[in-house]
Amino acid sequence: MTARRSVTVLGATGSIGRSTLDVLARLGGRDAFAVEALTGNGNIALLAEQARALGARLAVTADPERYGDLKAALAGSGVEAAAGADAVCEAAARPAGWVMAAIVGAAGLKPTLEAARRGATVALANKECLVCAGPLLLAEIARAGGRLIPVDSEHSAIFQVLDRHADPERIILTASGGPFRDWPLERMARVTPREAATHPNWSMGVKISIDSATMFNKALEMIEARWLFGVAPERVEVIVHPQSIIHSMVGYADGAVLAQLGPPDMRGAIAYALSWPGRGDVGLERLDFARLARLDFHAPDETRFPALRLARAAMAAGGGACCAFNAAKETALEAFIAGRIGFLDMARVVEEALATLSPVGEVVALPDVFRIDAAARRAAAGFCDALAA
Repeated sequence: MTARRSVTVLGATGSIGRSTLDVLARLGGRDAFAVEALTGNGNIALLAEQARALGARLAVTADPERYGDLKAALAGSGVEAAAGADAVCEAAARPAGWVMAAIVGAAGLKPTLEAARRGATVALANKECLVCAGPLLLAEIARAGGRLIPVDSEHSAIFQVLDRHADPERIILTASGGPFRDWPLERMARVTPREAATHPNWSMGVKISIDSATMFNKALEMIEARWLFGVAPERVEVIVHPQSIIHSMVGYADGAVLAQLGPPDMRGAIAYALSWPGRGDVGLERLDFARLARLDFHAPDETRFPALRLARAAMAAGGGACCAFNAAKETALEAFIAGRIGFLDMARVVEEALATLSPVGEVVALPDVFRIDAAARRAAAGFCDALAA
């Protein structure tokens, strides 16, 4: 009998986490996988339900005040309960061979590093880990002999088609353009958080959907691609592809371009990361090219979507500028969701925060990341306060 594969899911109650557990079920469930740990935040009922269904050894809520609720929800199940940020890191440090890193934002950095330090295969859905601390994470992966497999659909696509015997000339990230790709600026200025949270192609969480609507998500992916695939920033391109069928492309010196195609369903990239170097069938819809008929492409409008320009500027500045970019973006996003600033104000806040902090300084160790992150959040919060006044 084949031994069950040991897995941990960090961020199990979020959009990617829920899709990961669906993939686990489709690829054999408890017969094929031993779930070491699941972590979540405030959705205690769902976290407990997931842990019971999969027979997890440990369930952790990041909210220390919800420990009693989680323990009560798991009573009689045999699943250990824990709570708090340190407990999330301890869950990542437990001996699972494969770890899904799906905690949203900079909060996912420390637990992802814990998984990397012990040589696990890390399925990376948290792009902020590479944006904020790319060299640090890659160094830990290399030192411990682990592996990093991207789960973003774009980076998974590049990983799948990358020719390991030839250097890429260009990395081409595709973007749907979001729900407002054809809207005039004056209309975009009136966009509400509810409108921005509705993506035309992908089923994602609120924050990621809004990041996609502003193209900040694509901006982060540009920085992530730079570290994942070891290419110069100027070799990373973005093209708007409204159908989201081509997930990304790689161009080579002979003019060839290799593309990965598939339905817009995150379970495809997750299943690939879990099944690598093989492939697992999770029942996704097969592409019907006759019905598709056409695939469209056009250049992104960086006047209406300045996030791409700001990301390039952060990469050119070097040091901790990309970390500051992400922290300011997260602060502006929270202010927009709270109704304190407008949709177009988010990019303005990020640009002002980066200008205020320049030069940001170098990232040599993890404390540098937290110092820069905190400074950028303070600066961005000040600009949000001024706009809201």
